[in-house]
Amino acid sequence: MGPTASGKTGVAVDLVQRLPCEIISVDSAMVYRGMDIGTAKPDAETLAAAPHHLIDIIDPTLSYSAAQFRQDALRLMAEITARGRIPLLVGGTMLYFKALRQGLNDLPQADPATRASIDAMAAESGWPAVHVELARLDPVTAARLNPADAQRIQRALEVCILSGQTMSSLLEKEAVADLPYHVHALALLPGDRAVLHQRIAQRFDAMLAQGLIEEVEQLRRSYEFDLSLPSMRCVGYRQVWQYLDGEFDSPELREKGIAATRQLAKRQLTWLRGMEGIAEFDCLERNLTDAVFDWLRGKL
Repeated sequence: MGPTASGKTGVAVDLVQRLPCEIISVDSAMVYRGMDIGTAKPDAETLAAAPHHLIDIIDPTLSYSAAQFRQDALRLMAEITARGRIPLLVGGTMLYFKALRQGLNDLPQADPATRASIDAMAAESGWPAVHVELARLDPVTAARLNPADAQRIQRALEVCILSGQTMSSLLEKEAVADLPYHVHALALLPGDRAVLHQRIAQRFDAMLAQGLIEEVEQLRRSYEFDLSLPSMRCVGYRQVWQYLDGEFDSPELREKGIAATRQLAKRQLTWLRGMEGIAEFDCLERNLTDAVFDWLRGKL
């Protein structure tokens, strides 16, 4: 596990050369076909050397949930271990890791009609106003959400409407996990946050140079969708979409894209601080793969 730009893929690919592992991607953005540059998806050469499961499995017009991930991951882990190999789960979507290890709470499934109603409310009054409504119904959840965090506000309000209960109360109920594996959990964390921020800026610049804008243009030509879909809430894609709509210029696109990625990294680090039993490695360490390999060899 680790925040964006911490070097997870590089370490995982190196480990595949040293251990009988198969990689399962734990990334809510890499599941989408056609979204390659902005998700930092491994290139063809890398995938040939170290194939990844759960990459390019759905169109960007569809949604993919933590429940679906858990089901797919458990199936793949069973298949991999049956081959006498080791499942190596790699990614930065902490909710997926949590769902896999701890199980899922009894939250209602997404409902398109309810979401459309909430989106209509947001279009008329703005997401801060929707946040106020959520605070009326579920003050505990609203207190931990930014008033502009459209995706999480929408989901929390949807849960209230569909279940008649608050998300905070449902999350307090103990989830039942059934994970028949011994897990060795490790995280790549930055010893110097400023260096991680530099990496994030350099990577976003590289994405722009590789054709991120053109990638989003192609997606807009190929599919009928809008910013309300989960795929277009992925960091980078929303900002490029807004740029293409003329909401801001190229320098502001870069600024907003980097800022959004830094916010993502901050959220990922917050998740990791709240997780127990995780071995931590400095992602800036020169011999990072060697350190991880030595630790894993001792466990295996």
